[in-house]
Amino acid sequence: MPTVNLPDSVVENDEYERKYFMKKLFFMLCDCALRLYNGGATGRMAVVCIHKEDTMKKFGIVLMLFCMCFALFAQGTKESAASATEKVTLTMGSWRTDDVEQMNNLLAAYKKIAPNVDIKFQPTNPPDYNATLRLQLDSHTGPDLMYARSYATGQELFNAGYFADCTDIPGLMTNFTASNLAPWQMPDGRMFAVPFAAVSHAVYYNKDIFAKNGLSIPSTWEEFLSVCDKLQKAGITPLANGVADEWDILECFFLGMVPNFVGGASERVKYESGEKKLNDADFVAAYQAMADVAKYCPKGFESVTYNDSQVLFNTQKAAMFVDGSWTAGVYKDATFQWGVFAIPAPKGRKTAICFHPDMAITMNSATTHPEEAKAFLAWLCTKEGATTASKNLPVGYFPMINFEIKLDDPHANEFLALNAGKETDARFVWPALMDLYAPMNQAVIKVMRGEITAQKAADSVAALKK
Repeated sequence: MPTVNLPDSVVENDEYERKYFMKKLFFMLCDCALRLYNGGATGRMAVVCIHKEDTMKKFGIVLMLFCMCFALFAQGTKESAASATEKVTLTMGSWRTDDVEQMNNLLAAYKKIAPNVDIKFQPTNPPDYNATLRLQLDSHTGPDLMYARSYATGQELFNAGYFADCTDIPGLMTNFTASNLAPWQMPDGRMFAVPFAAVSHAVYYNKDIFAKNGLSIPSTWEEFLSVCDKLQKAGITPLANGVADEWDILECFFLGMVPNFVGGASERVKYESGEKKLNDADFVAAYQAMADVAKYCPKGFESVTYNDSQVLFNTQKAAMFVDGSWTAGVYKDATFQWGVFAIPAPKGRKTAICFHPDMAITMNSATTHPEEAKAFLAWLCTKEGATTASKNLPVGYFPMINFEIKLDDPHANEFLALNAGKETDARFVWPALMDLYAPMNQAVIKVMRGEITAQKAADSVAALKK
C-alpha cells in the first residue's frame, strides 16, 4: 500500500498552503505513476514506497495512483467552484440617512458586477455618526465598509488602526487629483479612503418671491442684508435658518460664508499655523455678520430645527435658506421656482465658495471579507463605477474623480456653475482645526442669540487655539 507523508510545514487551517501542497502532491503522484509504468527507478521519490514485483501488481499500483491523482484534482475543482459561488454580505455605515433609496440603487448596480456580493447600507443619524462609529469599531462590531470623514477626524480612525490602508487600491492614486486625494491622505502619503463626493454651500432662494418683490440676486454682503430687510418689511421671513440642531448653523451658514471674510485656503493655513489670529478683525467681522442676520431668521429661531428650516423654505414661508447642496433633492417637487446663488462677500472682497470634500468610503481593517471590500472600492475608482455612483447619488453631491461625468439635474449644474471664476475651499476647521468645531459652533449660536458680542465670540475661540 503506497504511503504518503505530509510535510510538517503544511498547516491544516491555512487554505493557501493546503492548496499548494495538494497541487504539488498531484504532480508528484503523476510523475511516480509514469516512472513506475515505464520501469523507471522510484527510490528517489520519498512520497511513495513501491515494491516492484510482477506486471499485474505494477499495473494495479499505477491505476491506484492515477485514481488518487484524479480524486485530488476533483477535490480541488470542487473547492474552487464552491469558493467562486460563495455568497458574501458586507455592511456599509454612513451618516446619510436621506440616501437609503439612492445608495441601494448604487449597490444594486454593483451587484450586477459582483453577483455573489450583497452590500447592506446601514446609515446612522448624522449628528451621531462619529460617536456611533467609534463605539462600533471599539467593540469590534463596525461595518465592513463605511463613510470616512475628511482630514483630522478620518486620520484619527486610521491612526487607531480601524481604517484600512487604501493606498494600493487600483486607480486610486491615478484617477484623482492631488487636491481631491489630500482630505483623506496621511502626512506620509498613505490613503485611508476613496474620495466619493463633494458638496457645495450657497443660498437657496424663491424666484417667485424675488420676482414679486422686485428683488435681484445680491452681489455683496451689504446687498444681501438689504434684500433681507426688504423681505422682512414686506411681511416675509427672509431666512429659514435656525439653531436648534446647532451643527447646521455652523457648517452650512458660518463656514459657508467665512472664506468671504477671512480668505480662502491660502489664508486659512495662516490661521492654522498661528501666523494669523482667530480673533483678528476679519474673524470678528464674520461673527458680526451672523449677529446681523439673526433678526432675519424665523421668530423663535432658537427652537427651529434643520428639518423645520427645510419645511419653511419648501412651503414658501421663508424666502431664502443658507444650506448645502445635499438638500437640493428635497425641493424636487416644489410648487414654485427656485434657484441658488453664492453667499456674497462684503464689498471690496472677492466672493469665494465653500466646496467641501465631504464623503469618502473606506474599509474596516478588521473585516472578514477584505478582498470583496477592496474590490468594491476599486470599482469606485473606475470611470464605470464613478459614473454609476454619480447617477445614483442624491442631487447636490458631486463626483471627485478625474473623468468627465455629466450631471443631469439642472440645479446640480447650477450649484457647480457657482464655482466658475471663484476660489474654493473646504470648511474652515476641517483640515487642521477640528478641535475648535464645538467652541466655534457655540460662539456662533451665542452671538446670534445676543448673549455675547462678536469680539467676545472671536476671543473665546482664539483662546483655545493650541
